[in-house]
Amino acid sequence: MSPTPPARRLRLGLPRRVFAQVLLMQVAIAAGVAVLATGLFLAPLSNQLDDQAMRRALAIAQTTAAQPSIAEDLRHSRPTVDGPVQREAERIRKASGAEYVVIMNKEGVRWSHTDPREVGRVVSTDPSEALAGHAVMEIDSGTLGRSARGKVPLRDAQGDIVGAVSVGIEYDSVRARLIHAIPGLFAYAGGALAVGALAAYLISRRVQRQTRDLAFSDISALLSEREAMLHGIREGVVALDRSGRIRLLNDEAHRLLGIGDEVIGQSLDDALGPGRTTDVLSGRATGTDLLTVRGQRVLIANRMPTDDGGAVATLRDRTELEQLGRELDSTRGLIDALRAQDHEHANRMHTLLGLLELEMFDDAVEFVGEVVGDHRATAEQVTEKVHDPLLAALLVGKATVAAERGVALWISDTTLLPDRLIDPRGLVTIVGNLVDNAVDAVAGTLHARVEVDVRADDRTVELRVRDTGPGVPAARRELIFTDGWSTKKLPSHGKRGLGLPLVRRLAERQGGSVHVAEPDGGGAEFVVVLPEALTDPDLATETTEAPPPAAPTTTTPTATTTATATATKEDPR
Repeated sequence: MSPTPPARRLRLGLPRRVFAQVLLMQVAIAAGVAVLATGLFLAPLSNQLDDQAMRRALAIAQTTAAQPSIAEDLRHSRPTVDGPVQREAERIRKASGAEYVVIMNKEGVRWSHTDPREVGRVVSTDPSEALAGHAVMEIDSGTLGRSARGKVPLRDAQGDIVGAVSVGIEYDSVRARLIHAIPGLFAYAGGALAVGALAAYLISRRVQRQTRDLAFSDISALLSEREAMLHGIREGVVALDRSGRIRLLNDEAHRLLGIGDEVIGQSLDDALGPGRTTDVLSGRATGTDLLTVRGQRVLIANRMPTDDGGAVATLRDRTELEQLGRELDSTRGLIDALRAQDHEHANRMHTLLGLLELEMFDDAVEFVGEVVGDHRATAEQVTEKVHDPLLAALLVGKATVAAERGVALWISDTTLLPDRLIDPRGLVTIVGNLVDNAVDAVAGTLHARVEVDVRADDRTVELRVRDTGPGVPAARRELIFTDGWSTKKLPSHGKRGLGLPLVRRLAERQGGSVHVAEPDGGGAEFVVVLPEALTDPDLATETTEAPPPAAPTTTTPTATTTATATATKEDPR
């Protein structure tokens, strides 16, 4: 016969599922405990029954030896089957239910016995201890088999020992009582085992639900894979329990947060100290892709609650990406600025060509001088106040676009922004949307003007964009931040109502806020506050000097020069 294929062979051993293994082990434990408890109870019960039988036999022997007539009859009669001693002993045996009552003299000769043939013979067990005046209890074997015995000395009226009395209780009766008690004992043990098996089943079902019916080997493999994944990925992972205490950190989280395993079991406030990072990880700051700063690192954090009331937070290092992004955005800003200036440059060249053809040479020289001077003055004014190159390029580019639409874009004299932005692209998007909306609102009006004021205080940036337009009614100051809401006609290429909602989302992602008010003199004023938009001043790579004294005028108008920037330009108003 061919051997059985391996796939069809019976697999011996424990089942693979956790539910079956736990149930089997718990039932085995419950059965073992029941058997052990039963055995531990039976052993003392047997000893207790033996002791009771021996004490009973001793009590009968003492009662028999206390009758003075027996001692007298022993001294004055012969050991016969019909003698007075035999008759009295049999009477006592029948009355007490003993197996035998043996009365002997000092030489150990029986005067009474259950078997008449044994009367007159020497006893088969040693009576010396009883004849010496001691009471004896024992389990022993004699002519009638194994029995519980009690032996006492037999004294006459003067107290002299004349013999001994030995009484036996049949040991089979003791065993019968023990066997009679076993069914009840097994009933209790079976009931306990059934309760234990039911409890084991319920516990196993709970374990099955919690382990999703996986095998122990699967759980072990998942744990190993989880450890390898947690410590191998390039994102920081922080696991928190329901009380907000740290229960797990992977290697990347150690590096990004600058903490070690000693913080496991501590709360975030104790481990990290107060700040935005703690607020983001603990869930006090809500949202997705939240920006935060830890030391010299710019981090993006997300937090996901777990079923047990805890949470898992992930951290991504954006420091190097931010540096590369700024360089790329600067390049893109330059390209966009060149494209934006192309139209204006063409107009100026056409103007210059016309002056030359009309032979107005002096006017042509004056026109070229004015254009060159405006370029230089505008660039210097913006870069003195805004040290971030990306935002400076945006403002100069927006000034060009505004000028083409007949709007003056002004940079406030109080503007001062160091080059320490955590998310310059986010601020560019915010400023770009607000400026575009303001230009749209005032375009075509008399004396149209938009003013930008950017200030920094420690790590907080406050942005104000004012315009001379019709303003925003109080009833609509929250509605304008709703996705898709706009007073303008829907364009064919897309939808409106995206700019201001995007501004609010960007501000809130950094823990900030945005609102609209009506400044003195009318128009609208959008105020954006970003509480942690700058890196620590001590860690800045560039020290920002105070600007030189401003001109006597309150604000400085910007003219035309380089860039635009990538920003959403839809106006929700």
